[in-house]
Amino acid sequence: MKQTKNIYLDNAATTGLSDSMQIYLSSLLAVYGNPSSLHSVGAQAKQIIEGSRLCAARFLNAGPQDIYFTPSAAAGNTLAVKGLTCDDPKRNRYEVFYSPTAHKSMLRACESCVCHTPLKTDPVGRIDLSSLDHILTHHNSLTPLVCIEAANSEIGAVNDVIAIGTIVHKHNGLLIVDATGYIPSYPVDMALWKDNVDLLTFSGHKLHALKGIGILWKKPGITLKPLIYGSQESGLIGGTENLLGIASIGEAVRTYDYTAVNSHGRDYVYDYILHHIPDSYLVGPMQNRLPHNLYICFCGVEGESLMMLLDMKQIQVSTGSACNSGNLSAPAALLAIGMNEEDMHSCIRFSFGGTETEEELAYVCKTLQTCVDFLRNLH
Repeated sequence: MKQTKNIYLDNAATTGLSDSMQIYLSSLLAVYGNPSSLHSVGAQAKQIIEGSRLCAARFLNAGPQDIYFTPSAAAGNTLAVKGLTCDDPKRNRYEVFYSPTAHKSMLRACESCVCHTPLKTDPVGRIDLSSLDHILTHHNSLTPLVCIEAANSEIGAVNDVIAIGTIVHKHNGLLIVDATGYIPSYPVDMALWKDNVDLLTFSGHKLHALKGIGILWKKPGITLKPLIYGSQESGLIGGTENLLGIASIGEAVRTYDYTAVNSHGRDYVYDYILHHIPDSYLVGPMQNRLPHNLYICFCGVEGESLMMLLDMKQIQVSTGSACNSGNLSAPAALLAIGMNEEDMHSCIRFSFGGTETEEELAYVCKTLQTCVDFLRNLH
């Protein structure tokens, strides 16, 4: 079976622009006004931004006044964490508790705080709720600031955000949630989450928008220090707005179709691996797992070599988060769950788009088996 076009199975790293999105953005190339200008050309640009803000608010079932556009989810995480905390120990009001499996942007922001402590996960990568309650019961006199990801896009573990938020608020703390890995698979309803979540971020390019644009939802009454000084976005993120990026995320959330999200591709490939590729195992949970995520350890195989072989066969996968590419150290998520060190570099992540055909999935399975066998026979 010869494959003539790419089978892209790295949607957790980024997603492509649809034809309709490309047409929509092309129609905006002539809109050149500065959104802060008061004349009609500037007002046209401003209207696009506020229209996108309204689309984002509807997507989250939130008020548009609580939506802020950020340069990325990483920027939103940095703004949320560093916008609350203070680097001066005498003035800092927060003790930061963070998920050890969080995105690197959240990890690094939390680790830079003067008072920070990693949380404990269960064996499949979810925040351990009893440990969280215990650690917040015995923390110091500062306000707890808990920072988590709603779902881990490497190993697919989905956290119970409402349960976590209930514990955090029982201890008079605040909860920051990075929803970037979660929101492509599951809708977020801030009308339901607002009592448990205080700040929430996500990235547009995981939802078929342009790269370089994200959203921060902030509960009313929470005050943040600016990430970039200026007047835009209520003074939190200064600088002339990224008009095309904001337009793209507005259009992406307006047209996003959750009915297309399914686990068919994941289950098809996993079933084949179980029956045809021995010495392989699933990493992360089987239940409460992102539906498009399949993270497999192929024992005795170097993950990057397998990834490159598959790429030569027109199949794009990854060894984990794109932010860790080229990094020889073990991914934080695998360290947190206590994975066998020998297996940490033998893993491949498949993240399906939901539109793969049976013929394409069959090709992926057969090619995967051939590549794994080839690499194992080299030893």
